Amino acid sequence: MKVYAKTDIGNTREENQDCVWTGELEGEAVAVILCDGMGGENAGGYASSATVDFIKDRLIKGFRSDITRNQIRNLLITSVTGANSVLFDTASSDHDKFGMGTTCVAGIIFNERAYIINVGDSRCYFFYDDNMQQITKDHTYIRRLIEKGVITYEESKTHPERNRITKAVGVAPSLTPDYFELDVKKNDLLLFCSDGLSSYAEDIEIAKVVAKTAVSQCCEKLIDYVNKHGGRDNVTVAVVSI
Repeated sequence: MKVYAKTDIGNTREENQDCVWTGELEGEAVAVILCDGMGGENAGGYASSATVDFIKDRLIKGFRSDITRNQIRNLLITSVTGANSVLFDTASSDHDKFGMGTTCVAGIIFNERAYIINVGDSRCYFFYDDNMQQITKDHTYIRRLIEKGVITYEESKTHPERNRITKAVGVAPSLTPDYFELDVKKNDLLLFCSDGLSSYAEDIEIAKVVAKTAVSQCCEKLIDYVNKHGGRDNVTVAVVSI
């Protein structure tokens, strides 16, 4: 497996509040953690980097080559919920960090299987056999309206609350993240991203860039694309090639 990641401040923001880490675990496993912080001043940046650091430490210490599928699931869930507790306590006790939070999408790829967890609207896409599938589901107010039939997908693009998320790490004392598993094989690809990509590039445009770009250049080309088509947010992309 090969893994690549890149983050960019975008065209208009004064600070990059995204944070990403990729690394190898025991048994040739690969891990990705990607967070998109929210909060005033430096709080969003702190939230994302602190969450990445906490989960990274848990994964490195807790993963071993003889780990079972259920143990991987538990490791990811407890890592994210543990990060939530730490972040919430910090936000509650530090006035400057009150109200901070972060999205989080993370994955472990091991023995031809991908284990994915997410909170918020940072995403994981799966590319296989010329197909593209969004694995994660956005925790957003807009998604609820679309699912209820209140608005259409086209209407969601200009809705005044299109950026409102309904779940984030650190904003409540407890948290239930979404969890997914899928089989992967040679030449499959997993793409993790913050909404700085998905807000400015339709899925079909993301697929086009991935299809015509070498894996090692995908992150850079996707970031270039969104910066040329708005880029009003931080953007972070990580790619795992099986």
